[in-house]
Amino acid sequence: MTASLRLGTQHRRPARNTGNRAELLCRAKPSKLTTRFSPCDPLDGATVELALSFIWLAVVTWLIVRALNQRGLLQTLEPATPPPPHRAPEVAIIVPARDEAANIGRCLQSLVEQSYPKTQLRIVVVDDHSVDATPAIAAGFAAKHPQITVLRCPPLPPHWVGKAHACWIGAQAVGTDARWLCFIDADVWGEPGLVAGAIAAITSERLDLLSLAPRQELQSFAERLVMPCGLYLLAFYQDLRVVQARNGSEVTATGQFILVRRSLYEAIGGHAAVHSAICEDLMLARLLKRSGGYALLQDGRRLLSTRMYTGWSTLWIGIAKNLNEMLGGPARTIAIALAALALAWAALLIPLADAARCTRENPSACIALIPALLGSAAAFGLHVAGAFYFRIPIWYGLLFPLGYSAGAAMAIDSVRRRLSGDVSWKGRTYP
Repeated sequence: MTASLRLGTQHRRPARNTGNRAELLCRAKPSKLTTRFSPCDPLDGATVELALSFIWLAVVTWLIVRALNQRGLLQTLEPATPPPPHRAPEVAIIVPARDEAANIGRCLQSLVEQSYPKTQLRIVVVDDHSVDATPAIAAGFAAKHPQITVLRCPPLPPHWVGKAHACWIGAQAVGTDARWLCFIDADVWGEPGLVAGAIAAITSERLDLLSLAPRQELQSFAERLVMPCGLYLLAFYQDLRVVQARNGSEVTATGQFILVRRSLYEAIGGHAAVHSAICEDLMLARLLKRSGGYALLQDGRRLLSTRMYTGWSTLWIGIAKNLNEMLGGPARTIAIALAALALAWAALLIPLADAARCTRENPSACIALIPALLGSAAAFGLHVAGAFYFRIPIWYGLLFPLGYSAGAAMAIDSVRRRLSGDVSWKGRTYP
């Protein structure tokens, strides 16, 4: 009996020691061979930081390559020699204007100075119940230039958005001889060759709708901080190879300049078909393309310029008004905003975290600091290059995390406004 107990005890002791062997090995002082590769800690903090830094470098590289490819896919509108009057199709330019006293004069002056044959160019200003000097300024131009007509917009019907209604009123008032309708915002102005260049492009490319992205004139701190980040975000987010394809169903457009074939515009119902859309420009181009037409966005910076906003008050409301629809609805808007916010601040936080561990004599963190710094340097370099492109001080390119932070707040506000039926613009609220 005693012998059996002794044998059982002796039999159990090796199992107990075997179970503690791994723990004893991990508690033992590591040798030189096991310092770098410890079986007790195969995925330590330094390893995670090293992986994160290389992932950060790969993401930034991919985004920059994508943005550069996007830029290469966007054709630039070039100046063109105007056609002789007998070969020039008649073009009707429609300018919807609501409280645009600060802009309408420069816009109309650039339109009457177009090199396109004046006998083939008509300009219709649709005053959308302005309470400033917009109607008086437009009437002054009409008195001097017979090709300008000024219309007073009738009361806004229920469920219509103001700009779509003004565009529709202008299109209805144009004579039947106009083969092309050109919708231009009152805050843009063009070089003399704008209309001739647009007609040449739409003819050579066999287009039904041409939209132009103008050069952005940025003057206030808010514009310079936020607008470049917003345009970069579109370059990262959009796939121009898809939306610009002739046979695809997706499209991109800006309502600041849209030249559209009148016959097809009327066939799809014009602005009346998108009367309740906040982004009526995008919806009109999409409807046209899905009806068999070809719509294309080109870079118009050589012939078209704009200053969309004048500071925080107009910029915040203007962006919040459109962003939810531009990015595809609440869920996608929030997701894109949070992703942009995280990536923007990663340019600072990832190198700082690696540097902090490196100063504590962590060799792996010092190695991780190299790809982290390369990725962040590329991100800052991209935005500094953007500051050069937009002709603003280069130090704005160093503030891009703040720009994306403000943009994310606007995106959240855009979703809030859409869900609560509080989309406002120039004294009107749209449910």
